[in-house]
Amino acid sequence: MADKHSAGVLVFRRSSNGAVEVLLGHMGGPFWARKDLGAWSIPKGEYEPETEDARLAASREFTEELGLPVPDGTWLPLGEVRYGSGAGKKTLTVWAVEGDLDPAAVVPGTFQLEWPPRSGRFAEFPEIDRAEWFDAATARDKLVAGQRPCLDRLAEHLPD
Repeated sequence: MADKHSAGVLVFRRSSNGAVEVLLGHMGGPFWARKDLGAWSIPKGEYEPETEDARLAASREFTEELGLPVPDGTWLPLGEVRYGSGAGKKTLTVWAVEGDLDPAAVVPGTFQLEWPPRSGRFAEFPEIDRAEWFDAATARDKLVAGQRPCLDRLAEHLPD
C-alpha cells in the first residue's frame, strides 16, 4: 500500500520573554479522548500529491481543522517527516508560519466514525477537540512522536 501524504502548518509565536511557543491541536474522537502525551498534532490533512500542491493542501487543511485561516506571514519550509508502521505509513510535509491565534476562536471541522466499533452506528467527532499554545519542551512531549522532528527544524530556522 502506498504512503498517505499529508501537509500541515505549524503556527508559532514568541512569548513575552522571547521563548518560542507552538500551536497544537489535540486529536478528536474517542480513541484520543483520554490521552494527552503523544496525542497532539500539527494541524494537517491528507492530499493527493499527483493532483494538488502540498502548500495549498496545508493551507486548506489548517482551515478545515481549526476553522481559522493560516496567519499572514512568511512560510518557512520544515520539510518532510515520515512516520507510522505497516500499511499506515504517512509522509507529512510541514511549513511554519509566525502568528498569534486565539485557541478559543477555533471551530474545528468534523468527521464521521462508526462508534462503537462494529455497531453500525456512526457518530460525528471534531477533527481536533481543543487547541493550545505550548513552549518547545512541553510541545515535544505532547506531539505525536513522528512529528517531533518539525520542532527541531523550526528551532534551526529561528535566531536565538
